[in-house]
Amino acid sequence: MATSHNAASAVHTLVRAALGSDLPLHIRCWDGSEAGPPDAPIRLLLRRRRALRRLLWAPNELGIARCFVSGDLDVESDFFESLSQLERVIGNQSGPLDVDRDVKLDMIRSVLRLGAIGLPPKPPAEEIRLGGRLHSKRRDAEAISHHYDVGNDFYALVLGPTMTYSCAVWGEGVESLEDAQIAKVDLVARKLGLGEGKRVLDVGCGWGTFVIHAAKEYGAHAVGVTLSQAQADFARKRVAEEGLSDLVEIRVQDYRDVHDGPFDAISSIGMAEHVGEAMLPTYTKALYDLLKPEGRLLNHAISRKVGVKGHTGERTSFINRYVFPDGELEPLGVMVDAIEDAGFEVRDVEALREHYALTLRAWVANLESRWADAVRLTSEGRARVWRLYMAASALTFERGSIGVNQVLAVKTTDKGNAGLPRTRTALLS
Repeated sequence: MATSHNAASAVHTLVRAALGSDLPLHIRCWDGSEAGPPDAPIRLLLRRRRALRRLLWAPNELGIARCFVSGDLDVESDFFESLSQLERVIGNQSGPLDVDRDVKLDMIRSVLRLGAIGLPPKPPAEEIRLGGRLHSKRRDAEAISHHYDVGNDFYALVLGPTMTYSCAVWGEGVESLEDAQIAKVDLVARKLGLGEGKRVLDVGCGWGTFVIHAAKEYGAHAVGVTLSQAQADFARKRVAEEGLSDLVEIRVQDYRDVHDGPFDAISSIGMAEHVGEAMLPTYTKALYDLLKPEGRLLNHAISRKVGVKGHTGERTSFINRYVFPDGELEPLGVMVDAIEDAGFEVRDVEALREHYALTLRAWVANLESRWADAVRLTSEGRARVWRLYMAASALTFERGSIGVNQVLAVKTTDKGNAGLPRTRTALLS
């Protein structure tokens, strides 16, 4: 077994060698040993030597995630700054350090002394691997359930009173998350031209915020569909409490099974990320067929920058195993092409990338401020998943690797009539 001094110093050497950088890092180990400058911007705590076995068996993003979710690894420095530093260092490296044979042998001996050799530890309970055909109705339902059916009370703690799980809109003078989310759903309603008696379908309706707003503020008849039973139960309760049961219907239903069109408008807010590129033609054609002529579609979805890997579907992706199984991010151009190929005319595109970074930071603040409650409502592992996922996502939006866009499209008549105002100012009035 390693001495107290050797545990932290050996791990410190291993991490720096693996990353191939003079990483500004301080490490504290399970035995109380420490190594690295105490004021380093990244300060890690390895609570158990099991963390090393996790990293040896999965020396990638997935291994790090398993360490953190299981509690084997903790971050003692500022969480956002630590993730930012790690992303910066890893992103600038072309490969590991070129160490000579003696150094490699010494590293192997250190791993042996630390007791890091052994069978791979069991992954945390929060990890999932789905079976069956990709994007079949059954598998999609299982993927949605994994992410959304973790407790409405937990989501309320993170998302706040609006229960809106998508990018808010932080306009001038908007300071609270609640106001920013109401601003977002109102922006969607105005772009869709909702009004008294209009019929609107919300695909992936979540906990019902948009359909309630559409009915309450615009007098629209709204149908919301979700694959999550927990979301549907919550949304129906909200609808009843608002006295809107005559205007709003909530269904547990796949968008491919909606056959009671036509609708005047369709909103899809944060749902297209679950569809997958191969299914985009099916998705956009189904929505096109459900609209009346001059009907409008508002597709609000996260996109990845061209050239950035669609990492969500990769085998070793933290997002795929813990957060959004089978989720895929496509470049904006791919989404626009799919919408146009279905027959739509795209009329307006609005980028909201910085708004999502602000939204995610607000969600992280909610989670961290009520950490004990979050753990009680779900599990410590699940709370850790969310903290890591939301903080890393905020940084990714800020860096510009991913964005989020609202694409407004219309189903024109046979004569080409769109039924839209001539100016964007009039559209949003």
